[in-house]
Amino acid sequence: MERRSMLGAGLAIAAAAGPGAERAAAQGQAPAQASALIEKKVFEGGAFRTRGGATIPNLRLGYQTEGRLNAAGDNAVLICHFFSGNSHAWGQVTANGPRGWWDAIIGPGKAIDTGRYFVVAVDTLVNVNVPDAGTVTTGPATLNPDTGRPWGMSFPVIAMRDFVESQKKLLDSLGVKKLALVAGPSNGGLQSIEWAAAYPDFCARVMPVIAAEIDAWLQGWLNIWAAPIRLDPNWREGDYYGQGREPPLRGLAEAWKIVTLHARDRAWAAQYDHKVPEGQDPARRIGDRFAIEKWLDDTVAARARTSDANSFLYMVRANQLFLNEYPSLAAAMAGAPRRWLMLPATTDRIFALEAVRDFAEVLRKAGKQVEMAELAGPLGHLNGVAGMAPHADRIRHFLAS
Repeated sequence: MERRSMLGAGLAIAAAAGPGAERAAAQGQAPAQASALIEKKVFEGGAFRTRGGATIPNLRLGYQTEGRLNAAGDNAVLICHFFSGNSHAWGQVTANGPRGWWDAIIGPGKAIDTGRYFVVAVDTLVNVNVPDAGTVTTGPATLNPDTGRPWGMSFPVIAMRDFVESQKKLLDSLGVKKLALVAGPSNGGLQSIEWAAAYPDFCARVMPVIAAEIDAWLQGWLNIWAAPIRLDPNWREGDYYGQGREPPLRGLAEAWKIVTLHARDRAWAAQYDHKVPEGQDPARRIGDRFAIEKWLDDTVAARARTSDANSFLYMVRANQLFLNEYPSLAAAMAGAPRRWLMLPATTDRIFALEAVRDFAEVLRKAGKQVEMAELAGPLGHLNGVAGMAPHADRIRHFLAS
């Protein structure tokens, strides 16, 4: 679990490896103090019917919780994870392991106080981290009980709403009657918005971070993210799980490369300006690389080995199917909960600040109470993971009001 958490936690929607040290430094965290370990649990949900009408016979999702559910069942907080993440949102799962990706704001006495709230985080369906034993998910790499082989691309299409419905099934099993807050960054923010549309009476407050609408422009970007996988001859139309077959690691690495740079900002990349690795001379040899190229190549090669290409494609499609059951964003938000706190990143290259402001305006026209706090920092989209600590008091006040 330690390796996966360090690789994924520093990346918001789908960036590649980001060491835990970078995250801690960006958040201004002190060294981890001894505390109770977080237990990774597994939800056995049985048969699950997708919004597309297919049935998955054996739903299994990993999750973690902390805190105690009150008698009314209404002090629960659901934390949804980003594209490349999993449910390790706070705390430690092993004694010497890294802390979760939102540890700066979740835990005893923190903004989302596990002494007051029952906090839940869940591994999504089609989670890209399925090669990691610390991630439990159901998706194309799962064995199909009818064939005894991985589903591959015969796995049912999964929409963002299916993430919500599978999480609702878990929350019902835990006795949760209402969410005091549903929140998450990037893909997690999209899930929060989808929750608001699907179950407005179940959610008291919504906090989407670095997230807005998936419009046609972003659907096109998602297609670009996925394209290198399909071009890799080892992909074999998704049939690469068999013995002796190589996974499409080259295509998957190139996919991670696109989103890694997309999720960061020019200010972060400035550290590589005019730099060339030792022994390289791109002005003389076409095969030599600049420093930024070497960093990207090394980073995404490691990331590809800890993720699954088919799951990446299914996660892309789930994002493209955001709010797909509604004729418009306005229609989806018409009956949504009243209380919203939105945290965009000023230098986000994925969910641009103007897109978040447009979304907030849709909410206000629908009569919602919308607060907004902008995330600053050099990391672009990744500020929604690494830059949360300065907004702890704002989040604490939002939960208390």
